[in-house]
Amino acid sequence: MTVIPSGAEESLTTSETSSDVSRSTRCARSGQALNVAAAPLLNGCNVTLPLDMTKGLFASLNVYRDIASRSAALNMAVDEALLETAEIPTIRFYTWDHPALSFGYFGKFADVENHASQRDLARRWTGGGIVFHGDDLTYSIVIPATEPAFSESSRSIYERIHNALRDALVSEGRDAVVATVADRGSGVSDADYNGHCFANPVRADVLSNGRKIAGAAQRRTRRGLLQQGSIQSIQLANKFADQFANELCSERYHKTLDEHLISRAHEIADEKYGAASWLQRR
Repeated sequence: MTVIPSGAEESLTTSETSSDVSRSTRCARSGQALNVAAAPLLNGCNVTLPLDMTKGLFASLNVYRDIASRSAALNMAVDEALLETAEIPTIRFYTWDHPALSFGYFGKFADVENHASQRDLARRWTGGGIVFHGDDLTYSIVIPATEPAFSESSRSIYERIHNALRDALVSEGRDAVVATVADRGSGVSDADYNGHCFANPVRADVLSNGRKIAGAAQRRTRRGLLQQGSIQSIQLANKFADQFANELCSERYHKTLDEHLISRAHEIADEKYGAASWLQRR
């Protein structure tokens, strides 16, 4: 998915115009990442990784298996609440209480309005295209601004996460590769694109048998970086989420969302993702 901030999500496509990407990358490399204004990011670029990033991405990782099925607005809000509060890198796996559709920050409501009678709609804080949810495994990763990985370029982080996802799939005996050459969607900016994310693989998306099965979207703020991703059209083992988390970091802590965070998420959902002013803003 190229998919989701003050909440966000494509089949999760990263959402930033090419000029925004280059600006945020320059800032990260010059040590000014904390001064970058919140902006959706563009996914899938060719990046040369530093040697110290060739192993696990994080020193430690909080893992949330959010077994409660939630509405589309609340799922977006929980991710934003985690971005506000996470002190170490965090991954959350979650599902949807009924069929849903998320579309990117720059998307047009008119392009998805006809699905409203069948699906729960949500505008993501991140950019990208249209992503259908219900049978997919959706995840979000939060990297606090205090983490060393945050200083890496958004492109590098996107590719590293998808390398870990590919390795987890291969460990299950699945055919999976990280795309090395951009496909049809690679030249389309989020400002004028709201197509079906999984029909438009780009560099560093995950493919299986030539078909896109995983994409993601990002937003970088002064607090940290949020990546939201979706894995679709492939049967996953029950242990897959744990294997994916293990590929990201060997030192993991399994957590449960606490009442304070859920309460904050409900506030965000009421004020933002569940409001017509946000959903129909374009």
